[in-house]
Amino acid sequence: MSIRTERLGAVIQRDLGKIIQKSYQASGSFITVTKVEVTPDLLIAKVHLSVYAPGKDEDAIFEHLQEQKVNIRKTLAEKIRHQVRRIPELHFINDQTAEYVEKMEGLFQKIRREREERHGDAEE
Repeated sequence: MSIRTERLGAVIQRDLGKIIQKSYQASGSFITVTKVEVTPDLLIAKVHLSVYAPGKDEDAIFEHLQEQKVNIRKTLAEKIRHQVRRIPELHFINDQTAEYVEKMEGLFQKIRREREERHGDAEE
């Protein structure tokens, strides 16, 4: 990635994070923009989102974001229009890294417990 695409990605990540958080704060959902990848032609921004919504359907929240993509892009345009000629098209990607890390941590803890049980049994 070039410096320009990295800078634009950082600007989009910061401003989009604020826009989305403001929209969903009242619902008790936490949506984080984890990463933004901008294509070299600056026309598309792949926005990686992490959704945490205890007691709510995360897929439904993600679908709602997809439906509101045009409005979100317009709001983003108001914030960054002086920095770019064209506002990139937003492609939302469900970033499940946090869930993956949580799952892996659970597996590691299970392995640790099993080892401790085996070593405890061997000492007796």
